[in-house]
Amino acid sequence: MKNIIAAAALAGAVFAAGAATAADNETMMAAQGQNVFQHRCGGCHSADPSKNTFGPSLSGVVGRPAASLARFAYSDALKASKIVWTEDNLRKWIAGNDQFVPGTRMRHIAITDGAEQDYLLAFLRALK
Repeated sequence: MKNIIAAAALAGAVFAAGAATAADNETMMAAQGQNVFQHRCGGCHSADPSKNTFGPSLSGVVGRPAASLARFAYSDALKASKIVWTEDNLRKWIAGNDQFVPGTRMRHIAITDGAEQDYLLAFLRALK
C-alpha cells in the first residue's frame, strides 16, 4: 500500500512539474513573441484593445473573424475573405499576407521563420 501511495505521489509531482514547465515555456515563448511584435508589427499595430494605430489592434485576434473590429476601415478583400484568425490562418497571413488575401492593404511583411512565427503566435494568444 505504501508503494502505491508513493507511486501516486510521484506521478502527481511529475504531472505538476510538466504542467509548470509547459506554462513556463509558453511564457518564455510569449516574451520572445513580444520582441518580434515590437520589431515587426508594433509600428502599425497595437496590443492595446482600445487603441488602433495605422492597423487594427491585435488584442484578442486569435479566434476572431477577419475584418471584424467595427472601429477600423478594412480593405474590401479582407472583408470578403470570411477568414477566422485561427493559428493556422495567422501563420499563413504573417508568412505572406498579400498571397493569402490578395488585395489587402497591409504591406507585405513575410515572417517566414517558423520559430519567429511560433513566438509571435504565443504572444498573440496571450493578448486577451
